Amino acid sequence: QHGRVKVKTTAQQEEEKRKEREKKLKIYVAARDACFAKRKEEIFDDEALQLTQQLLSSNPDFATLWNYRREILLHLETVKDENEVQKIYEAELSFLESCLKVNPKSYGSWHHRGWVSARLPRPDWARELGLCDRCLSLDDRNFHCWDYRRMVVKVSGVSVEQELGFTDRLICSNFSNYSSWHYRSTLLPLLHPECPEQASPHLCEEQLLKEYELVQNAVFTDPNDQSAWFYYRWLLGRAEREEMISCVYVSREQERVAVTFSRPVHVSVLLLASAQICDLPPGTIHDTTNEHNLTVHWTEKHNHRECALYTGRTESWCRDTATDQELFRSELSVEKTSVLQSELLSINQLQELEPLNKWCLLTIILLMRALDPLGYEKETLAHFQTLKEVDPKRSAYYSDLCSKFMIENTILKMEYAEVRVFSISDQNLTTLCHLDQLLLVTHINLSSNRLQRLPPQFAMLQCLEVFEADNNSIKSLEGVYCLPKLEEISLKNNSILKLCLQLSAYLQPLASCPKLTHLDLRGNPITQTAGVESELAKLLPSVTDLQL
Repeated sequence: QHGRVKVKTTAQQEEEKRKEREKKLKIYVAARDACFAKRKEEIFDDEALQLTQQLLSSNPDFATLWNYRREILLHLETVKDENEVQKIYEAELSFLESCLKVNPKSYGSWHHRGWVSARLPRPDWARELGLCDRCLSLDDRNFHCWDYRRMVVKVSGVSVEQELGFTDRLICSNFSNYSSWHYRSTLLPLLHPECPEQASPHLCEEQLLKEYELVQNAVFTDPNDQSAWFYYRWLLGRAEREEMISCVYVSREQERVAVTFSRPVHVSVLLLASAQICDLPPGTIHDTTNEHNLTVHWTEKHNHRECALYTGRTESWCRDTATDQELFRSELSVEKTSVLQSELLSINQLQELEPLNKWCLLTIILLMRALDPLGYEKETLAHFQTLKEVDPKRSAYYSDLCSKFMIENTILKMEYAEVRVFSISDQNLTTLCHLDQLLLVTHINLSSNRLQRLPPQFAMLQCLEVFEADNNSIKSLEGVYCLPKLEEISLKNNSILKLCLQLSAYLQPLASCPKLTHLDLRGNPITQTAGVESELAKLLPSVTDLQL
């Protein structure tokens, strides 16, 4: 037995570890209680500083202790001179570096470092930038460090050019650096704005075209990495439309004004909407022998639009057409068109090499949308079908995005034909959007799709007279609400159920359509409900053609 190392059993090792943990825990709890007692008594001395340091060194996510530590430091500022405060805060920065080694993504440590840096009498911003460089070299997606770096850059006056160079270095060393791509997207519009006077500038076209070369190098290097593809999608993003009142509709019969905007506006503190409906005081415009000129003011943007309601007219409207101002894509210059066509050719070549790459397929769709949404409609639908097959987990997202693009195309076709009929049937639609663009539509046909609901925005269709949505999966009548001109509804073969105890409450949206005369609900579960016919007859006396 002599000379042989005695090996402890697993049970012995676990028992020793347990005792060591208990010993450490007692020390930790005693120090914590001592801190809490000192804070309660408002004691802000060096001992309290040491106690908080002892605790935070092992657990830098103890927010209460960081708060107490700041109280101590604020007190020390009142009793120390500037040089002593400088030394205290420099020591604090060194202590914080040790905390960040324990947890590089500690919320409390990064927040406290920002607080200390802001109070330091003579801050060393070069040192802080160096710290950020070291942290990001270890983890280039440490968003705490990125946030801190942006703060340091702002207060220290680092130029946008320097920061853009910083993103160049990080991206060139690692194309998968998503944070750098995102940071680059915030810097470029500041350095190369399209319109410098805008509050939120967009990237000028010349620089935009140069960026395609950089991002193409990245996607060809690693086609399966999503970082560069997201940046590519940002480059293809449509510039924001001019903020304006896009349409004003006036109804003499309802004494009502409906207004749509180019972007959602604040209706209340918590609510944004792209359309507003306003009832005028009774008798304001009811007399058909009078002419009225109405002006709608958008005070937030100092914008207005006038609409004339002439003698004998029951309604009037004033709007911009999509042919005058593109609704869903930017106008392309000759140079940009040429570059995007070249990009489409390149990504198509990559897709031939990577036929199952979802990022290639999605980017091809976006390039086609930017170039010619109607001309590439057939190819776009085919690519969406392939996307659903290669990426089935996101099939619902692709279906919604495809529906959005198809609705946009249908609206553009309506504009070119100058009609007030919106028809898009048997196209597997899963969602409805851009309803603010259908304010003047009188007939809608959404039959044989995959819709499950009619959104609340459906109520803005103030001119709608006929609505068909047979053979869908619509479960509720909620969207059909307060449509003053609606005369015919056909919702055959849907999934409309009685979802509440009072059938009349469930059917109430229909009662708010005063001109409704034709209602077809054949093939819905609700038609099997006892008493539904008599309930409808009582609730909707105007309906002369009811089919259940």
